[in-house]
Amino acid sequence: MEKQYDLIVIGTGSAGAGVAIACSKEDWKVAIIDSRAYGGTCALRGCDPKKVLVGAAEIIDWNERMRGKGVQDQPTINWADLMAFKETFVEDIPPAHEQKLKDAGVETFHGFASFINEDTVQVGDDQLKGKHILIATGAKPAPLSIEGEQYLGNSDDFLSLEQLPSTIVFVGGGYISMEFAHIAVRAGAEVHIIHHGEQPLSHFDPDLVDELMKRSREVGIQFHLNTEIQAIKQTAEHQYTVQAVQKSNKREKSIQIECGLVIHGAGRVPNIDKLGLDQANIDSEKQGITVNEYLQSTSNSRVYAAGDVAATKGLPLTPIAGMESQAVRANLLQHNVQIPNYKVMPSIVFTIPKLASVGMTVEEAQKLGDHIKINDMDTSSWYTYKRTNEKHARIKVIIDTQARRVLGAHILSGEADDLINHFATAIQFDLDIDEWKKTIYGYPTAMSDLSYFLEE
Repeated sequence: MEKQYDLIVIGTGSAGAGVAIACSKEDWKVAIIDSRAYGGTCALRGCDPKKVLVGAAEIIDWNERMRGKGVQDQPTINWADLMAFKETFVEDIPPAHEQKLKDAGVETFHGFASFINEDTVQVGDDQLKGKHILIATGAKPAPLSIEGEQYLGNSDDFLSLEQLPSTIVFVGGGYISMEFAHIAVRAGAEVHIIHHGEQPLSHFDPDLVDELMKRSREVGIQFHLNTEIQAIKQTAEHQYTVQAVQKSNKREKSIQIECGLVIHGAGRVPNIDKLGLDQANIDSEKQGITVNEYLQSTSNSRVYAAGDVAATKGLPLTPIAGMESQAVRANLLQHNVQIPNYKVMPSIVFTIPKLASVGMTVEEAQKLGDHIKINDMDTSSWYTYKRTNEKHARIKVIIDTQARRVLGAHILSGEADDLINHFATAIQFDLDIDEWKKTIYGYPTAMSDLSYFLEE
C-alpha cells in the first residue's frame, strides 16, 4: 500500500525526531521510521545511560583517592543494582518519544526502511512516497574482518549486561573502550584493551593521553598496544579466547587472553548499508552520505542527511547531530538557508579523570608563528585537585597573543567536562582574553582558576 508524505524521516534520534516534529507543526504530512525502539542511540544505548554508570565509577574512584585522608570505608559496585538504576533513565523513553511524535501529528512506523526508487521507501508491507526524505540512521560498529567476529559484543551489549564478567577484553582504543574500561575495572573486572596503534584516543592531545594511560594502568587497566587481533574463539558458553600478535621493534609476540566478554570499541561507520541507496540514486562515501553545504544529497535533491550518517566536517557527537538537525529543518521549510557551523565542537571522554578538547590542537597552533603561546600546566598540585587527591590533572591552553583570543583548550581532570564548555563559549564568540579575565567566578571552583590558565 502506497502512502504520500511531504517528509519521511528515517531514524528517531537526535538528528531526526526534531525535524519531523518541526515540519509537522508547519502542516506538513510527516512519517518517521525506526527499526529499533524510538529515541535513538544517545538516549537509549549511548551517552546518557553510559554516564549513569560513570557516575558510580567516579564514586568508587573518589573514595579510593581519599582513603587515609578522612575517608575510611571503601564502597563497592553492585552491578545488578547499578544496571537497574540505569534502566530507570531508559525504560520510559521509547513510548514517551513515540507519543510525543504522534501528538505532533507525525505518523510512526516500526521496521527496516529501504529505498525502492528515488522518492519511495519500503517499510514492511507499506510503501511511503515522500517529497522530501531525511536520513538520520546514525552509526554502527565498523566491520573488522577477523576470525570469530561474530563473538564480538558491542556497546549495546555492555550497557545491558546483567552480570559483569570477571575478565573483559576491549578491542580498539577509542571512546567506547576507554570509557567502559574505566567503569568495568572499578566494578571489579580484569580489563584489557587491545589497540593496533601506539596510543589510544588518537584525536586527543598525546601528552594528556599519556597521562590518562598512567592513571588507567594504576587502576588496573592493561594495554596491549601495537597489537592486532588474529581470532576470537568460543571455548564455552560466555567464555572466549582472544588471540593477538603484538609487533614492536620488528619482533612479534603472541598474546592469548581468556575472558568472559569481548567488546568492539574499534570505531563506528555510517549505518547506511541496508538502506538501498543505489535504488534511490544517493551517493555515499566512507564518511557517509555525500551532501552539499545544506546537508542535501548531491545526487538526489529530495534527500537530506544529518548526524553520524552524513559526510560532513562534524564530529560524530550528539550535539553536532542536534545542530545539523536544526539546519535541516530550516533548509526544508525555507529552502536551503542555513549552513551548519562547525567552528566549535567540544569533545569529552568520560574516563576517570575525564579528557576534553575543543578548538585547535597544539600541532596546528605551532604552525601559525611566534605569536601563539601554549600554556601547558600540571594542575595536580593546585587546590582544586589537591582537595580530592587527584594526582593526574593537566591543561593546555592555546592563546593568540596578537588577536587576544583563545584558539584551543585540552584538559585532563575530574572537572574537564565543565571547564571545556567555558572554552567552547570563548572560542565560539571570539571573546577577548582581557575582557574574559574580568569575569568574576564563584570561589573556590574549577572555573575560578581561569586567570591562571590565561597567563602570558
